[in-house]
Order: sequence, then structure tokens, then C-alpha cells
Amino acid sequence: MSKQQQAQSAQEVLVLIERLLQFAEQRKLLVDQLDAHAARNQLLDLFGFTEAFEGEVIAEQLDSAVPLLEPLLDYGFAIGLIPDNTATYRDLLDARIMGMLLPRPSEANVSFQRTAKEEGLKAATDAFYNLSIDSNYIRMDRIRKNLYWLHDTEFGKLEITINLSKPEKDPKEIALLKTMPQAKYPKCLLCIENVGYAGRPDHPARQNLRVLPLTLQNEQWYFQYSPYVYYNEHSIIFKGVHEPMVISHSSFARLLDFVELFPHYFIGSNADLPIVGGSILSHDHFQGGRHVFPMEAASTDTLFVDPKLPGVRFGIVNWPMSVVRINGSSKADVHSAACRMLDEWRAYSDESADVLAFTEEEGGKRTPHNTITPIARLRDNGEYEIDLVLRNNRTSEEHPDGIFHPHKHLHHIKKENIGLIEVMGLAVLPGRLKDELGQIAAYLTEASSADPIALQTAEHPLHHHAGWLLSLIERFGTANSADQAKAIVESETGAKFLDVLKDAGVYKRTQAGTAAFERFLTSIGLQKA
Repeated sequence: MSKQQQAQSAQEVLVLIERLLQFAEQRKLLVDQLDAHAARNQLLDLFGFTEAFEGEVIAEQLDSAVPLLEPLLDYGFAIGLIPDNTATYRDLLDARIMGMLLPRPSEANVSFQRTAKEEGLKAATDAFYNLSIDSNYIRMDRIRKNLYWLHDTEFGKLEITINLSKPEKDPKEIALLKTMPQAKYPKCLLCIENVGYAGRPDHPARQNLRVLPLTLQNEQWYFQYSPYVYYNEHSIIFKGVHEPMVISHSSFARLLDFVELFPHYFIGSNADLPIVGGSILSHDHFQGGRHVFPMEAASTDTLFVDPKLPGVRFGIVNWPMSVVRINGSSKADVHSAACRMLDEWRAYSDESADVLAFTEEEGGKRTPHNTITPIARLRDNGEYEIDLVLRNNRTSEEHPDGIFHPHKHLHHIKKENIGLIEVMGLAVLPGRLKDELGQIAAYLTEASSADPIALQTAEHPLHHHAGWLLSLIERFGTANSADQAKAIVESETGAKFLDVLKDAGVYKRTQAGTAAFERFLTSIGLQKA
């Protein structure tokens, strides 16, 4: 770059800084003119300027800071603010820039509390959610690239997504990460110490993260939005101390406390055992949000009552996984019912249904296998509702990845753990499927010249889909229009996800499975209504 070009770029960057400040004021990231002056000076210092732009900046309305950030990131790389122009380093600089435009964490909390008091809680969460989007903490430009469709089933409409919002690391970055020493701070991605953290190649920057303090069961917890929103207002509620996830009586009490604080949100937890648990078991946390999942919309097909808790209803949910829904107007009674269900399920075995609570190890050690994925809501009629999804993480020679886990013939679509979000009927499928499903659809069209036999060679990029694709060709032929082929592949992928949920269900939706499910409930003293 010549000196003249560099000078021109510098002038353009000074204008971009002013435009970014204008965006921040419009979106109420900066709440006072004093904040704007301070933010301007921080940005000038970051980019190596001692004076601000003196000309007039045309007023404009922007919905996102991304169009302004991209050229700023280009310039930042040109002047050495980041060592490489990769997505990872650009994201680190992005968060650093936006962090200069945000209120301090305590100020963001004060603003939330003030809005909740003056305009109501929904208005406060709306504003906090928009803050997380406008600060580019939630990368809506990437999330909009995710694929999404619905799939009709006997249990209702399942939601299918292909996640494209997490940028893939390039080979150079992967090689760098292998050489980096193991860091210990923050201990994980859910620790409170992430707030304001500058990040590093193996840990995202969080200068643009803001959280809200909560008290659940007299303990310090925090609320934030997920940077990868898989559904509306996807929230993370995490414990203030770094402690492993455990599903316990206290877990249910915290869930019920939360829905009282945020009655327009659901909240749930991943299970606390490997295979059936979530991706981060090292830090106790929940997920919540403002979304009606397919499982919530599902009805209950068999009702039970407990003579000891006459105000509580128990229902088997019409769902491919094994779900007990508990409803009642008494918070204490619903909590008591959920605790009892957990305790009984932890210890319950039924060998005829492949349910064993423990495996006996050498030396008398017992490895537990039964746990629960819980979800709580506060209904409009004032009733508390908890869905308890029964889980078991046993493996076998036939199913080494898990007896109640997607079986091997489904791994070409979904091999990962079936966590809270998927339990409720929203598939989060890997990004690789975008291109793969497109290629599969091409085989079903008149324009296809591909050789189905070549699929069966290990070198073929669709080899792991070979059996499925050949069956699609046999069933649907190769004379479909592009739109027809796309619809077929989406529908058949949705059917695969339904099979995933059926595999993960402890009690199958068969006569024998239903009898075994009811046998468990009656064994703990429940009676059919």
C-alpha cells in the first residue's frame, strides 16, 4: 500500500469510526454524549490516530454494525492489530471494538432493572436481547445462514436446522492451536470471568458480552444470551462458581425459581451423564428462552395421579422420547413430585426393557446410568409445569455409542449427543450437511449424471450416505425437478431425526414399551386417572 493509499484508507477509517459511533447512539449502546466522547477516543487510540474526523458525517440508519466492522477489521489487519486475517483473529478484534461501545456490565444490569420496573419484564428482556445483537455478540449475519425447515410427524412438526453460524477454523489455525500451551483462565466458556475477556486463538473474546446477576435458591447465578441462538432468545443461565453439572432436587428448585422470575421463558437442563448429557458438563448451567418447542405443544395421552399429592397431575407425553409431564398450582407440590420421580428413576431397573440403573464394577463400585433431562414452564393459568425426560446412558456390544443414542445407521446424519434442545424436537445438525444434502438432492434430478455405483467407494465424498442415497434413488427415481428433490431430501432428513429421537427414547412407542413405561410409574405409587 502506497503512502497515498494508506492516507486515504486512514481517512476512510476515521469516517467509519464516526459512523460506528452514530450506530451505537441510535441503538442505545451509548446512553450519553459523555460515553460517545470516551468511546471515540478509545477507538482512535486503538487504530493509532491522535485526531478525530472533522468533516460532516451523513446521517444514516443501520440495522447492524457488520457493514462498518468489516472494513475496520481489514484496516486493523493492515496495520498489524491482528497477526493473521483469519476469522478467529477478526472475531477477536471485532469483540474488542464493540466492547468499547457498550455500557459497563453493572450499567447494563441497572438499565435492565430500570426497564423491567418501568415497562415490564418482557420489554427488559427484549432490550437486553437487542443489546446482545447490536453489540455483535450474537452474530445474526451468520445465524441467518443456518438452514431451517419443519417436518410433519405423528407427534407434531419437528424443527430441523443445519448449523452454519460457527465459522470453521482453517488448517493454519488448527496447526497453531496444537502448539499452544493449555490455558487455565477462564476455566471454561461458562465462567463469569469470561465477561470482558480479550480472548485468544483457542478461546473467544468476550468484551462485548453482558450478563445479568440472578439469585436462584439463595445462590449466585447469571443470565446471558447464547452467541449461537438456535431459537428465539436462546439463553444460558450459569452458576457463579465453576462446579460440574448435577441433576438434583436443587436443580428442580432453581428451575421453578427461574420461571417465577421470567414467566415468559422456559428453562431446562441437559442431563448430567456422558452420552445423554450436553457438551459442557464441567459447569452447572441451564438453557432457556422464548420459544414453543414441538415437545411443549405435544399432548399427554395417559394421565396419572398421586394420592399423596392430590393437586398434581402426571401425564405420559405423546412424544418419541420418554417424557413425564407434571402439572400443578402448588410450586412446592410440583417440586416434590419431580424430586420423587428423579429419586425413583435413579434407582429403577427393568431388564426386560433394557433399563439397568447401575453397572457393578470391580471393588464394589457402581456406575450409575439413569438420569433426567428436565424442562420447566409457568403456564398462563398460573400452573407450574415440569417435563421430565427419562434418560439412560448404557452401552452394549451392539450399540457401543449408547443403547439409547442414535444408532449407527443414523450417524451419517446425527452422531452427537442428543441434548436438551433436540430432546424438545429441534434438530441441530452439523454444517457439513448443507453441501452433502445438496449433492444428494442432485442425484434425484434429471440433470444428474452422477454414477450411483461410485458412491460405494470409500474415497467418494458421499460414501457415508451411500446406503441412504441408493434407497432414495430407488424410491423416488432420478427424474425430479430441483425443487422436488430438495423437498424429498428435507423430508427424509426430518424422518431420520425422528428415528434419532426414537432411538434415544428409553421406552419405545410400542405396546411393550408403553406397558414398561406404565409399569415404572405404577411401581412408584402413581395411579391411572
